[in-house]
Amino acid sequence: MNCIVNIIWDDEAEIWYTESVDIPGLVLHSTSFDILVERVRIAAPELLEENLNHTGPVFISFTAQRSIEAIAV
Repeated sequence: MNCIVNIIWDDEAEIWYTESVDIPGLVLHSTSFDILVERVRIAAPELLEENLNHTGPVFISFTAQRSIEAIAV
């Protein structure tokens, strides 16, 4: 099974959080991008088994989004 997980930076809360239409119930956040990726790696198979009865391998592709304002100096 192939899944896409979007990891988005919330500037106000200063955290990364997940969004995924492929993994029902995936609601995670962290101040560290790498820690969040690891948490998704652990949670995804459990959520897919629980919510979709999927028990095989899971391949996860990540996209990241962070917006900043850049001003010429």
